[in-house]
Amino acid sequence: MQFENLKTAILSRLKTEIRPCFYYHDYYHTYEVWQATHRMAETEGIDDNYRIILETAALLHDIGMLESFEAHEEASVRYAKEILPTYGYSETEIEEISHLIFATQLPQQATSIGEKIICDADLDYLGRDDFFIIAHRLKYEWKCQGRLFTLREWYELQAKFLKKHHYFTKSAIDLREATKRKHLEQILELLNQEK
Repeated sequence: MQFENLKTAILSRLKTEIRPCFYYHDYYHTYEVWQATHRMAETEGIDDNYRIILETAALLHDIGMLESFEAHEEASVRYAKEILPTYGYSETEIEEISHLIFATQLPQQATSIGEKIICDADLDYLGRDDFFIIAHRLKYEWKCQGRLFTLREWYELQAKFLKKHHYFTKSAIDLREATKRKHLEQILELLNQEK
């Protein structure tokens, strides 16, 4: 597997080809998901070969956004199956990467350790200090696509999502869960102030 060459190509493509309306699903989101995947794979004790499979899925999980917002995971898998053989990935590795990409679809239903890691990495920002900045980037992305919300409606959506969401891996729970709960409390407080 020629992972470093693939990483360079994918990140370069996301830097140059992403649509202007993608304030959230952009180069930075993919880069951050890749970093979180790497960190969690190491913390969870994943061997080097499978870590590369996970990191490859992280890099490709939203590449389908270049083609379509709706069902972008399917487009991401099609693209993965098209390009990964040229980077030395086997059919078995490509199937696992495809499976991991599909695992990021909402609502997430992770069962294997690989699915749990990539799902936690994809929503890592929910428990980070920059949550509100990133959440507003998603709001602007949706607004640009015609999905309009009042600020109150947006916070209600965020509160509902945070209440339902749970991290799967011990590393994500330990690192992100407490801060995610604080964000939920802050949103609920904002909603109470607006009554």
